[in-house]
Amino acid sequence: MAAPLSAAYRLDGANVSLVVEIIAEVPAVRYWGPRLPDDLDPAELSALAARAEANASPAYEAPLALTPQAGQGFPGRPGLTAHRGGLDWASYALLVDVEQAADRLVFTSRDDAHGLELVHDLQLSGDVLAATTRLTNIGAEALQVDHLAAPVIPLPGFVGQIIGFEGRWSGEFQLRRQDLGMGTWLHENRRGRTSHDAFPGLLATERDANETRGLAFGFHLGWSGNHRLSVETLADGRRSVAMEALFMPGEISLAPGESLTTPAIFATVSDAGLGAVSRHYHAFLRARPEHQRLRAKPRPVHYNSWEAVYFDHDPQVLMALAEKAAAVGVERFVLDDGWFGSRRSDRAGLGDWQVSPDVYPQGLGPLIDKVRALGMEFGLWVEPEMVNPDSDLFRAHPEWVLGTPPAPQIPFRHQLVLDFGRPEVRERMYADVATLLEEYPIAYLKWDMNRDLSQPGGADGRAGATAHVLGLYEVLDRLRASYPAVEIESCASGGGRADFGILARTDRVWTSDSNDALDRLSIQRGFSHFFPAELMGAHVGPTRCHITGRVLSMPLRVATALFGHMGIEADLRALDAEETADLAAGVALHKAHRDLIHTGALHRIDAAEGVNAFAVMAEDGGEALVSYTMLTEQRGYFAEPLRLAGLNPAAEYDLKAVWPLRLKAEWPLKQGGRFRGAALMQAGFHPPRLHPGTAVILHLKR
Repeated sequence: MAAPLSAAYRLDGANVSLVVEIIAEVPAVRYWGPRLPDDLDPAELSALAARAEANASPAYEAPLALTPQAGQGFPGRPGLTAHRGGLDWASYALLVDVEQAADRLVFTSRDDAHGLELVHDLQLSGDVLAATTRLTNIGAEALQVDHLAAPVIPLPGFVGQIIGFEGRWSGEFQLRRQDLGMGTWLHENRRGRTSHDAFPGLLATERDANETRGLAFGFHLGWSGNHRLSVETLADGRRSVAMEALFMPGEISLAPGESLTTPAIFATVSDAGLGAVSRHYHAFLRARPEHQRLRAKPRPVHYNSWEAVYFDHDPQVLMALAEKAAAVGVERFVLDDGWFGSRRSDRAGLGDWQVSPDVYPQGLGPLIDKVRALGMEFGLWVEPEMVNPDSDLFRAHPEWVLGTPPAPQIPFRHQLVLDFGRPEVRERMYADVATLLEEYPIAYLKWDMNRDLSQPGGADGRAGATAHVLGLYEVLDRLRASYPAVEIESCASGGGRADFGILARTDRVWTSDSNDALDRLSIQRGFSHFFPAELMGAHVGPTRCHITGRVLSMPLRVATALFGHMGIEADLRALDAEETADLAAGVALHKAHRDLIHTGALHRIDAAEGVNAFAVMAEDGGEALVSYTMLTEQRGYFAEPLRLAGLNPAAEYDLKAVWPLRLKAEWPLKQGGRFRGAALMQAGFHPPRLHPGTAVILHLKR
């Protein structure tokens, strides 16, 4: 006999609490916020939430359930829209079972009248809640699903601001703060990947919250395709966040007995500001089993060939670049686009994943042997989801691409998208990549995706955007199982595919195609709200950035790239002796502090306008690195004092500048000093007077 259902259920992390209450026979979040006292009775929360009946309003409110349902009369957007030819649309699934563990709650609800079952799975890992909704068709006929949200999470009414993410190619992860009013804040993406302009995450805060103060919530959808994010405020004052994969018309139909599970929503909350929200996410990702492989060795410093040679491959030139890369401390040499088939430009060759005999008559073996003899690993660029019309693969299988005939394809980098929803496409691409991994000692794949899924129709005429993403996941999962030692980077013209779903299958995100160090500071700062430094590809680019045209110094380029998974993407032959020495010193500095950067707690600093500042603090509080970059000319004669965060107030710290090698600015602290943590955090210190486009890195040791 099943145990009787309780009125409320609770999960606790170190710093958060979740209370799910059964209201009108459906599960609904009563509380999601900072940790509650252990002995607090959830009935208190229910009593405090009680409201009188309003004029011209229902006698009682339809619950804001984990899945708000049309059959309940919920006045807002339902969490599920499904039907059978226009019937069975008003779902009314009621709770029938609850499973509870120390860190997990599973609620099962059934609607026999309309033939469906809902299962809400909520798991608390550290201080991050991962929650999914599973819909099962228990009826006798197919069920068409228009949309299905992950569990819907309420926000308290005093949360008045949303921070959404926008951007573009080479300008990803830009923040936009907006006040919330009545109605719906909506962010949708139909590009077939997470996109550069609609990252599937948002932050919600009290109006006075900043990096260190105030109540802040974080929400992220772990899905690598089309998505919809909404924050809805009803006229009755209730406010909620819903996230879901966005389905195209007719894309999802469940046969009797079939199920659909949403991507997970990842949520966290803190009353210590936005910085604590980020640290919750970082700790969550670092604790995942998939992340442990990155702890087996230090994250190797990269050299990528792209901005040195582009498509102009010459094995002798590349071997010479490998020698120069090894000399400055590089640990992994990555051969980028241009090594295969007829790929002498972006107009041909995609899909033909065989080494070009014209460019590499002896194959990649001699170059790889050279790279490995220099003590470096070898990595390779691939783009298996794409095909050029000018390729042997397309000529053999033109039916393998996504499209919506008779409409012409939108031109996009001279390439089309292979339909990964087709088993034969997945098998072919897996086999082509596996053949390379079998033939050569490749330690790393840069898996790129350089166009949107603009017209994602399959050969049968049905929409295939969701099937493509699921097919991609299947191929990546299979490669990881077969070649567990090979690391994979998620690249999509830079940061166009960055989310927790793809990171369950990859080891790094190429954050942006722009290596402009000043632009990268804002890109990397936005990225850091959800992802830790060791997953962030960050490279020292050429002196003149090929995207912005800006000329920036080597010390600044090093200071920016040093705080991620560091690499170099420049023609090392073009560097003079001083630049080469600075680069080698920068790589050495990164290696000296790599463990701190890749395991420490990030503290973004609310600095003055025109300044980018942050600190990375060791877990034990014993040391820190502080980055301070002057973006624009300061308004006054002297910069505002910089107050640090995350230090032990009672401890003493030795402070000294460790970068650049030649700090030209006059500064009383140039030779360092010893200071109490409380003084550094509460009074702060005056940074050196810097020119725009220059940076200083400080090291603090307890």
